[in-house]
Amino acid sequence: MLRVGLTGGLASGKSFVGQALADLGCHLIEADKLGHEVMLPGGEAYDEIVQEFGREILDSDGRINRRKLGGMVFPDADRLAKLSGLVHPPVQKREEARMAEIARRDARAIVVVEAAILVETGRYKDFDRLIVVTCAAGQQMERALQRGSYSKEEIQARLARQLPLEEKLRVADYVIDTSGDKEATLEQVRNVHRSLRSLTA
Repeated sequence: MLRVGLTGGLASGKSFVGQALADLGCHLIEADKLGHEVMLPGGEAYDEIVQEFGREILDSDGRINRRKLGGMVFPDADRLAKLSGLVHPPVQKREEARMAEIARRDARAIVVVEAAILVETGRYKDFDRLIVVTCAAGQQMERALQRGSYSKEEIQARLARQLPLEEKLRVADYVIDTSGDKEATLEQVRNVHRSLRSLTA
């Protein structure tokens, strides 16, 4: 089984690339979705997060309001590190369990783990290959604003906490630039997939 990390900055096009790789037959594991799961009531990180950050982060139905929590931690490196320390271990455990399950079914599988901070955490070293997705900085902000989930200030706070792109590119095995149109991106994805597939032959 080939373990592939997929990362890039906020709104760089990681999810689009991840889905394109899945369409080509790769097994896609999305760390952000696993993060949601471990933060749900009953999830592995829920109780400790509520204990650490207070019940004011909860919605009326008792779920953690991720935007509220983000507003508390992204301007504060120590609090962000504390949250990461609560969320990342159970997410990583789920990733490893899923990868082991896939490997049992298909020894030649290509498993792609899409995660925003693989390089920041040093976790990229656990993968056989690393794909870094990039686009122009202006496009990043534009795309993030189009999603409508966060204000410009909130997006800037998140971007400020991510490693400069140059640091990620330094450790990348493949770089996919999503600055162009979708077809240009898909052509790059197909080329990367061919290369990955050749490694499992």
